[in-house]
Amino acid sequence: MGDPRRLRKKYHTPSNPFEKERIVEEMKYVGTYGLRNKKEFWKHRSQLTKFRALARSYKKLDPKQFEIRMNELRIKLSSWGLVSKTAGSDEILSLTVEKILERRLQTMVYKKGLAKTIYQARQLVTHSHIAVQGAIVDSPSYLVTDDDEKAITYAINSPFYKDKAKLFASGTVEAVPAKEKAEDQEEDE
Repeated sequence: MGDPRRLRKKYHTPSNPFEKERIVEEMKYVGTYGLRNKKEFWKHRSQLTKFRALARSYKKLDPKQFEIRMNELRIKLSSWGLVSKTAGSDEILSLTVEKILERRLQTMVYKKGLAKTIYQARQLVTHSHIAVQGAIVDSPSYLVTDDDEKAITYAINSPFYKDKAKLFASGTVEAVPAKEKAEDQEEDE
């Protein structure tokens, strides 16, 4: 028996796969933001399409329901830093895919200077060298909230973490020499 949940794609593919202008535009984003493939770009574009469709559909509601629903959407998008806290439906409808790609963890790591290139940023994230508010995040496409943006650092167990010596000296983290680790593993076997 397989997994009971229904797995669905989180993106929509282009209707014409061989349109040169679209391919060139997608490859520009793939190169600029260090995406693994065009599927990642399509996921974020579909996410943007969903937000814009919600904003358009809310315009059809009565004014009271419109305000409630728009407020919920505004809070969600403003927590990611995509729109302002007082944004109207026009600001949500004018969102671009660049704004979403700028909020990715991979892009934030590169912009903060934790990595020399956008591709190194992706590698650092996938190899668990980056922590957000102390928790290791290994997904480059993780959308960073405004609160989390200031708390992006190297993970404590990463060799890039510069303050390890201070942690060991303060007793926050216990240092186990490599010899003792090897002896413990031999005893377990």
